[in-house]
Amino acid sequence: MNTTVPEQLQTEASYRAIKRAIITCALVPGQQVTEEYLADRFGTGRGAVRSALKRLYQEQLVQTISRQRYMIPAVTLREVRELFDIRLLLEPVAARCAAGSIEADAVVRLRELCESHYDPGNAESAADFLAANTEFHVTVARASGSVVLANLISNLLDRVERINHLSHALLDRNVVAHDEHVALVDALEAGDGDWAERVMASQIGSTFAFVLEALTMSPSIQSASVSGPAKLATVPTSIRLASRAAVESSRVATSED
Repeated sequence: MNTTVPEQLQTEASYRAIKRAIITCALVPGQQVTEEYLADRFGTGRGAVRSALKRLYQEQLVQTISRQRYMIPAVTLREVRELFDIRLLLEPVAARCAAGSIEADAVVRLRELCESHYDPGNAESAADFLAANTEFHVTVARASGSVVLANLISNLLDRVERINHLSHALLDRNVVAHDEHVALVDALEAGDGDWAERVMASQIGSTFAFVLEALTMSPSIQSASVSGPAKLATVPTSIRLASRAAVESSRVATSED
């Protein structure tokens, strides 16, 4: 009898539960936790928790303090800026590549996700909205035709969603987010890569400004490690063009295989 299957299932369940708690800030940034605490909280064995924490450490969603003690990473303005800088490098390229090639069912799903909204101050409402927001952006990334690019963006958005939970708890972005998402879907459906790229870049910039405003309102934000201006970097044209070319080349190679 294979006894490893239940253990694997328990490890996966622990991983998903702990990761979701980190992303939604149910495990608060800066909070210290132990394997025993997490096992009791999520009702799993310590071995499963230990394996889950190894994966989460690799994803930079936990930090180690000692052999059995961990910390949920604090959110710093430096991290926020760097994550959005990387989004600005990757996601507009994905949107351009997705324009005109996105499947009809994906467009339908994106339009459904556009209608998501939340009640500021309501944690459960915000969690549902931000999960839908992440699905929206991952769907666009997958429509680019590049598996590598889509995976990079998906992993990146896990960390961005955690930051969004802190900011959306303080301010209302419903109308702006709706209008930005609708404009992006219109561009994708029209097959206009230039338009889609511009809309995505603009959306990332406006979201960064929103997040920055919200987080600087919070007394708990860890800003001591910030150096340089709290603004997005300007991606050089040469890098944007190289990114586009690399993704397009990858798509062509994939279609020929």
